Amino acid sequence: MNGFLHGELSCTEQDPETARFRVIPVPLERTVSYGGGTAGGPDAILAASVELERLFQGAEPCRKGIVTEPPLNCFEALPDVMEQIATRTEAAIKAGAVPVVLGGEHALTCGAVRGVVRGLDRPVGIVQIDAHADLRKAYQGDVHSHASVMQILAEEDGLPLAQFGVRALCREEVARRARCEVFACDAEALVTGAVQAVDLPTDFPEDIYVSFDLDGLDPSILPATGTPVPGGLGYYQSLNLIRHALTGRRLVGFDVVELAPEPGSRVSNFTAAQIVYALMSFTP
Repeated sequence: MNGFLHGELSCTEQDPETARFRVIPVPLERTVSYGGGTAGGPDAILAASVELERLFQGAEPCRKGIVTEPPLNCFEALPDVMEQIATRTEAAIKAGAVPVVLGGEHALTCGAVRGVVRGLDRPVGIVQIDAHADLRKAYQGDVHSHASVMQILAEEDGLPLAQFGVRALCREEVARRARCEVFACDAEALVTGAVQAVDLPTDFPEDIYVSFDLDGLDPSILPATGTPVPGGLGYYQSLNLIRHALTGRRLVGFDVVELAPEPGSRVSNFTAAQIVYALMSFTP
């Protein structure tokens, strides 16, 4: 397995003792409910990353150092997998690094966020890019489903949540949004209004974890995802929304999930890798 930006990094930039970013591949594919293939997402992102340029919008985030860890074993019971993920992200935080989790299905965010919260020992707000609210109590009988991950974090763990780009949700999720006081700006208003910036509530935590589900983008931009929904966000629009949300705040960790690589096509893989690198550039 090649590391993120393999071939572009100097020895100093790959030093585990000083690297600002710890890339954690999580090839999780256990609760997918439509299209499959998320287990191949991390490898596809890593392979595409070797074609990235070091420079992104005038910055070179790789100069801060990037180390890629071995992929996680995702074949144990899901609660055990979540704890393994949490252990990895907690260790990254305690080492002064930013955990960068590559998925894999969206269920992994539960473990990733819990590890970050443990490592920081203070409140963390979640900014979610997604076509779906992921606020079901359970889906197809699984409480650890990709469709339930934000229910766990927002309702059970009580973490503040801001959602951008949602355009597919059920009545249960609408009610849970209200009950959990989820801040939401859905896709139709964002896309038809060409909205590039939305202020988070003033009491939203300073430490932010970004969960970027790639189906938040319009399928015309990124088709290789298991649950594509029309009417999604644009590439620059999604990044601008995140950048603005981080104004006056700190990005302490993030994941990019739900890439389901398509044989013979590289556009989605490269787009996912570019988003990973763009999010690195938003980190202080």
